[in-house]
Amino acid sequence: MKPINVGLLGLGTVGGGTLTVLRRNGEEITRRAGREIRVMRAAVRNVDKARALAGNLPLTTDPFEVVTDPNIDIVVELIGGLEPARELVMQAIANGKHVVTANKHLVAKHGNEIFAAAQAKGVMVAFEAAVAGGIPIIKALREGLTANRIEWLAGIINGTSNFILTEMRDKGAAFEDVLKEAQRLGYAEADPTFDIEGIDAAHKLTILSAIAFGIPMQFDRAYTEGISKLTREDVKYAEELGYRIKLLGIARRAENGIELRVHPTLIPERRLIANVDGAMNAVLVRGDAVGPTLYYGAGAGAEPTASAVVADLVDVTRLHTADPHHRVPHLAFQPDQLADTPILQMDEVRTAYYLRLRAFDRPGVLADITRILADSHISIDAMVQKEPAEGEEQVNIILLTHVTVEKNINAAIAKIETLDSVAGTVMRIRLEELTGR
Repeated sequence: MKPINVGLLGLGTVGGGTLTVLRRNGEEITRRAGREIRVMRAAVRNVDKARALAGNLPLTTDPFEVVTDPNIDIVVELIGGLEPARELVMQAIANGKHVVTANKHLVAKHGNEIFAAAQAKGVMVAFEAAVAGGIPIIKALREGLTANRIEWLAGIINGTSNFILTEMRDKGAAFEDVLKEAQRLGYAEADPTFDIEGIDAAHKLTILSAIAFGIPMQFDRAYTEGISKLTREDVKYAEELGYRIKLLGIARRAENGIELRVHPTLIPERRLIANVDGAMNAVLVRGDAVGPTLYYGAGAGAEPTASAVVADLVDVTRLHTADPHHRVPHLAFQPDQLADTPILQMDEVRTAYYLRLRAFDRPGVLADITRILADSHISIDAMVQKEPAEGEEQVNIILLTHVTVEKNINAAIAKIETLDSVAGTVMRIRLEELTGR
């Protein structure tokens, strides 16, 4: 059977890994796909730099030569960013080519436009590598769990932030020190904003939520809060209370909409996902029929991500001749069946909380705090008061609450911070038990 011809846009970490895996495992991949998958050419920034890896593969510095090449069946976009990636993908679709991409930013921001164009043209867009590297979470949601009504999912989907939080816990180090170490080791970029402020995780969560619940991509509705304000004290106190802090992406069905949020979260240490350490990723999904399922693995890296890219290439190759109306839909649900379920405002989200505050060690302080919480309909689950250091008048008080509405906790915190007996601001971290709720 005629080979499927592939054009690569980008031959960096993931592009190079993709080429390496295709060459090394070519025979096995052909057996799985039913026909040979052949890389015909690649677009790169620097031909001389890429030549050692590319060998005799034709190279160009103009990516539009790849997307307009009539001999190429599948374009693999691995250059990242929004532009020119969006333009190149749209041009490839207009030219009747299937697309495979690892670009979570592009899919989260422009997925609705891209999928509509692909549907109209009868071509496929595959994006397994856009979320959690080599973990086949998109395929699991789109196909493996298709019998289920997904109730919620929660994921550690940014390796950089997970590495930082693990090091803060294991070494008792400050955030700033661990960030510098992560940059030195190559886990964090020189500008780490997307990772440490939760933006990268929000891109991935947007994609997962769309597939899980059959809704359009809505990145601009996702609540995003990073880890840069966390202290080593909070990590230590959480550990003492039997919890670990992770940057979680959470999407959950609620009575009046869908929760879509990324933020630091306390998780009971007995949960498997709480023990996912270092730069690893994991996604916990609860379906109504199957219950909770956990997907764990490397969330980044050349060959783990290439594994997902090549899996997409195999899927597209298998379905290349299939009737476009009978392929697996991009977002798992038929395009005309996407729901308009609203994304909840963060104020309406229901969860539990960890609160840490500094208060003067004198009678009546705890009574004032608990009264404010009670007036806001907030129930306390646990409370710890630390002994003051020698010569100090202030103590750390840590509170764990039962589940409540976010707007209630915000109102209570505002009132607590006005008390003369409370110094500074209240540290708030959300808490999820990740059970059947």
